[in-house]
Formats: sequence, structure tokens, C-alpha cells
Amino acid sequence: MRAHVGDWLVVESRHLDEHVRRGRIVRMDHPDGTPPYVVHWTEDDRETLFFPGPETHVQPEERVRHTA
Repeated sequence: MRAHVGDWLVVESRHLDEHVRRGRIVRMDHPDGTPPYVVHWTEDDRETLFFPGPETHVQPEERVRHTA
């Protein structure tokens, strides 16, 4: 996975009773765009260090801006 600061991460639900998590990447330590990422989560207004799993995908900042 490769991303940029400002891109959104979407973590799909693995179970029926879970919701989708969305967060914006606010910092990364690798210039090549690889994880881990510091993510600001919309659901609880927290920032965490995040290592994405297979249920996570990137929505580039440009795509989100044009669809919102």
C-alpha cells in the first residue's frame, strides 16, 4: 500500500455489526508512501499510528474532494 498525506484510509467492516472507519493521513515517516501512517479518525477525533490490513483501502485526496 502506498499513500500520501491528505489521502483518506477506509477500513471496511469485517463483521455485520461493525461500521466502516474513515480517517485522513496526517503524517507518515516513509517518503515512499508505505505504512505505518498517523491517521486522524473521523469517528472519534483521535490520531493514531495505523498499520493497514487487507480490509483497508486508500481514497486519494483528489478523488474524495471531487465526490464530496
